Amino acid sequence: MQISVHPVAPEQRRPRPADDQLVFGRIFSDHMFRMDYQEGAWQNPRVIPYGPLELDPAAMVLHYGQGIFEGLKAYRCADGRIHLFRPLKNMERFNRSVRRMCMPEVDAQLHLEAIEALVRLDVEWIPRSVGASLYIRPTMIASEPHLGVRPAAEYIHYIITGPVGAYYPEGFNPIKIYVSDQYVRAVRGGVGEAKTMANYAASLFAAELAKKKGYTQVLWLDAVERRYVEEVGTMNIFFRLKDELVTPPLSGSILPGVTRESVIDLAKHWGIAVNERPVTIDEVIDGIASGDLKEIFGTGTAAVISPVGEVFYKEKSYVVQDGSVGEWSRRFYDEIVGIQYGEKEDPFGWIHQVTL
Repeated sequence: MQISVHPVAPEQRRPRPADDQLVFGRIFSDHMFRMDYQEGAWQNPRVIPYGPLELDPAAMVLHYGQGIFEGLKAYRCADGRIHLFRPLKNMERFNRSVRRMCMPEVDAQLHLEAIEALVRLDVEWIPRSVGASLYIRPTMIASEPHLGVRPAAEYIHYIITGPVGAYYPEGFNPIKIYVSDQYVRAVRGGVGEAKTMANYAASLFAAELAKKKGYTQVLWLDAVERRYVEEVGTMNIFFRLKDELVTPPLSGSILPGVTRESVIDLAKHWGIAVNERPVTIDEVIDGIASGDLKEIFGTGTAAVISPVGEVFYKEKSYVVQDGSVGEWSRRFYDEIVGIQYGEKEDPFGWIHQVTL
């Protein structure tokens, strides 16, 4: 399908904030991509001015939660090149999510072309400083007006973008995480491995409790035994136990992160031992006490690498080492960000350059 492009009128363009004024997720660019699924096929792919979606009050996404999304970024290099980081991995995960939610797949190449068309049109929205970027949010929702529990027959696929700074107010500094042993996010056999909206709705209550106690994110335990570490609210989780990098396996309730996979690939490339295995919260607490646990960090598109300086569990706080940024956290962050912004060699072919 050919993507049609309909630019916004020059006088309707939005003001762009300075890089040092950016926050995450509050400012959006001038254009969006949209196409519609009707009569068994995707139709009319187009880039249009950013604006509201019109939905029937009976749209099935509003009643049965049939919706998914993705997240990736566009980076501006010092020489003006525009990079996407492993975008086809996001397209693959997008389609895994839609299959799990009984929604229609989107051709990965068309999806990538839509993102490129959108980025080209709004290229001036891409920040110029390292650490800032253009966040890209592909989304699909069930738009058919119908009350009844079944997969919808009509969908809207849209993509919006917006310039962002650091995801956490702390920036690249250690965050504090709250271990939830009362509330759970997902269970094996459910939709935890899909990037569906319901997973995030399920996390809000515990996240608010953590916030009130002064913690940045929730570390989720498994939903059955409340014993095994799974992931943080917006990130996968890694532990440096002695000189081994350990992370929970993708068991069906954990989102398969693109940054997670990249960290594993980099660690193996550097000769670091990697072990994807179950990790109990008791092992984490004991490791902090003994000193065997040298670092904890989260990985995700939004923050890249987030060092963890403190863990709160069962009404007690545990400081990881001296609470500062760990050696491996810094190394992974510098390497991935360096590749994203074209400052370091890309031995894996992760970078996709957008033709302007």
